[in-house]
Amino acid sequence: MPTDISFWIIAIIAAVCVGASKGGLPMVGLLAVPLLSMKMSPVMAAGMTLPIYIISDWYGLWMYRKNYSLRNIQIMVLAGILGVAIGWATASITNDNLVKFFVGLIGLYYCADLFIKLRRNTSVGPKSADVPRGVFWGTIAGFTSFVSHAGGAPFQMYVLPQKLEKMVYAGTSTITFAIINLVKLPPYWMLGQVNVSSVEMAAKLVPVALFGAWGGYHLTRLLPEKLFYRIVEVALFILSIKLIYDALKDGLL
Repeated sequence: MPTDISFWIIAIIAAVCVGASKGGLPMVGLLAVPLLSMKMSPVMAAGMTLPIYIISDWYGLWMYRKNYSLRNIQIMVLAGILGVAIGWATASITNDNLVKFFVGLIGLYYCADLFIKLRRNTSVGPKSADVPRGVFWGTIAGFTSFVSHAGGAPFQMYVLPQKLEKMVYAGTSTITFAIINLVKLPPYWMLGQVNVSSVEMAAKLVPVALFGAWGGYHLTRLLPEKLFYRIVEVALFILSIKLIYDALKDGLL
């Protein structure tokens, strides 16, 4: 595992991104693995960041202990665990780049649909937390989270149309992925993606991640609700483009 100065600079930025995602800015966390992939393989990067996610999750659970949608968490967690199981069962045959490509397409579809509705001034009421949609998107979120910690886009596809209050949205995301990340740990360990070396490396970055979580939480509280959701939607668009670009750059097949 690299330990030069440039690696630590990138690792610190990645850890801040992980922490900020636990503080209420979920899409920021998707930058962590691509950043670390500049210095190591994506598989190693995903394994090293998982312990950071898990420790940051506990801080996020405390911060959002009063802000969450229990029904959404119940639906998404159960479906997400199924997605993790599918990811584990198909780990030897899963094409990571193909997964990234389709996750990117899903995000772009949502953004395009939202843009068309805004142009037409079409007002759509909030959707309910229904089981069929939740199971579908939750399973995809669990699967893509297992593959490359990229469960944010499918999660948004299900939750954003519900138009939850911003702190409830952020808390629901933080708590849902806190549970899913913990479920991912045994498969990652058995597959060798998490090991003693990666845990030791991650431990050095935990304080930075906790600072990122603190900053993300307070930024989420300060932002006006409409601006908060516009930032989340723009982030979804940019990261969807990045996922597609990375998939095409590395080769889909």
